[in-house]
Amino acid sequence: MPANIDQIIKKSQEACSLAGVKLTNKRKNVLTILLESTIPLSAYEIAEKYRFHFNEALPVMSVYRMLDFLIHERLVHKLETAGQYMSCEHITCDHQHETPQFLICDQCGSVKEIGIKKHIMNELALSIQNTGFKLTHQQLELHGVCEHCQKLV
Repeated sequence: MPANIDQIIKKSQEACSLAGVKLTNKRKNVLTILLESTIPLSAYEIAEKYRFHFNEALPVMSVYRMLDFLIHERLVHKLETAGQYMSCEHITCDHQHETPQFLICDQCGSVKEIGIKKHIMNELALSIQNTGFKLTHQQLELHGVCEHCQKLV
C-alpha cells in the first residue's frame, strides 16, 4: 500500500487538471480503493468495497467507466490476463515512464510493477513486426512466485 495516499490523490488531481479533465469524487474514491489494496481488484470487487467504505452503491458499469478514465489518465493499470485493476506505482513520479511489466504472484496474488527499458521494447516490437504480426498493446504480465511466498515454502 502506498505510504501517503493523500499525496498521491493530490498529485492525481493536479495531473488531471493539467490534462483538462476532472478527477471527480467518485473517480477519486475508486482510485483510493485501488491505492489501499495490496492486490489487484476486479470491477465487482471495487463496487463492493466502494459500497462498504463510502456507504453508497456504485453500479459495476459505472465502475468500468471510471476505470477507463483512470487508465486513460495513466493512474491505473488493467491486468489483461486477470481482468483486474491496480493503481500505477509511478503516479507521483515526474519522469517519463517505461513500458510497464507486471510480475504476478500465482500464490498470493500480489503484483509488482516494473518498467521495461525503451530499447528492449523497441527490439521486441521489431522482432514481432518481422513476423507480420501487428502489435497493438505493449504490456507484459509475467507469472511466478514472489519473494515472500518463496520463503513460506
